[in-house]
Amino acid sequence: MSIVENRKAFHDYFIEERLEAGLSLQGWEVKAVRAGRAHLKEAYVVVKGGEIVLLGAHITPLASASTHVQADPTRTRKLLLHREEINRLVGKVERAGYTLAPLNLHYKGGRIKLEVGLAKGKKQHDKREAIKEREWNREQQRLLRNRTGA
Repeated sequence: MSIVENRKAFHDYFIEERLEAGLSLQGWEVKAVRAGRAHLKEAYVVVKGGEIVLLGAHITPLASASTHVQADPTRTRKLLLHREEINRLVGKVERAGYTLAPLNLHYKGGRIKLEVGLAKGKKQHDKREAIKEREWNREQQRLLRNRTGA
């Protein structure tokens, strides 16, 4: 079950591979995510010191959050992956010019997971091409509906 999606990632990148990672969250963050207070719009995933981290993801704390915890909505959150997966991703990002993009936040077995995409950036003309393709597909569907309905 998806909590929040990053649709902008599909507009800006060609997603070539997807993988699922756990997130290292604090208690107040889990409660806020379950309440639907997470945003991935400006988030990105980077490699820092041999670890993969999520930066810029905004989790708004609940008003009933604990008073003794200082809630930082955009703190750096570590992604939980196996070492061989991390090594493979680091290699592709550093050598092959790929980017890691957060795609969606979802539940799996009661835990909160992040789907990360191995992506290549789109150029402006690629974005325009994708928009034209999407509009043409909509037009085709509309024509088919009108033809069968008439």
